[in-house]
Amino acid sequence: MPRYTLNLFGLEISFKTDAESDRIEAAQAFLEKKYRELTETAGDLSKEKALTFLLLSLADDYLVGVGKLERLEGKIGEILEKTSQDPGR
Repeated sequence: MPRYTLNLFGLEISFKTDAESDRIEAAQAFLEKKYRELTETAGDLSKEKALTFLLLSLADDYLVGVGKLERLEGKIGEILEKTSQDPGR
């Protein structure tokens, strides 16, 4: 399992993961972009508050995405049910 050492938001972190390096790099770039957007518009924030806001923003994005996925799965289930009840359609 590869070991990575990244510098995120001025913090050095090391970890092991099975994820490919391009996924790690994409995640790092995404987080740095979101952090930069947040700190540019929020003014003078401590790093702790900025990271907390970043976590809240990512959690909200995730929950919205999960909700959309659940609705889509429900619609697909309805379509499959209708087609199985009336296979001639």
